Amino acid sequence: MTGDSPVDAIFAQAQELLRAVTFREDFSVREIPAPQGLAPYAIALAGDVRPAEEGESAYGTGRFVLLFDPSSPDVWEGPWRIVCFAQAPMEPEIGADPLLASVAWSWLRDALTSHEAQAHAVSGTATKTISTGFGSLAAEGDGAQIELRASWSPSGAVDGHVRAWAELVCMLAGLPPGSEQIEIFGARHMRSTAE
Repeated sequence: MTGDSPVDAIFAQAQELLRAVTFREDFSVREIPAPQGLAPYAIALAGDVRPAEEGESAYGTGRFVLLFDPSSPDVWEGPWRIVCFAQAPMEPEIGADPLLASVAWSWLRDALTSHEAQAHAVSGTATKTISTGFGSLAAEGDGAQIELRASWSPSGAVDGHVRAWAELVCMLAGLPPGSEQIEIFGARHMRSTAE
């Protein structure tokens, strides 16, 4: 929804704030169509860590959606809600670590704290997947992936929240803050069992 009402202006200001955020050079962010039916107002971003020329990333990817519903749904505990997704491939040994999901969740909490992004009504899941290729996929070997889905209600300006999401995606991809110029030696998504 867009228009000239005070409510439209509130959301337009949040959109401008999100669109003005700059990200590290190796994290490519673009605006994408927002999911329909979740809230009267929404804006969505997609981010990829060091994407190839065709746009795909072998390192990590994520989505960030800012929702605004002036009726303040009870479960949101306010008019704003953020929904985010982040995933990255892992070495199978790391994917098998029983603490991986907890660590990924703690990185989200740490990123929110480091960007002074206050959040309440936080919820989400961290899922780790280990896979083995067979038949024509046998040459791809074993692989693992971590995926984090989270939502929370933000307090204050939303720019710190989108920065925290970007930091989370990069952390999952193996790029901690301050690692912009550090080389990644190949994708971690699959390793041949013949090696």
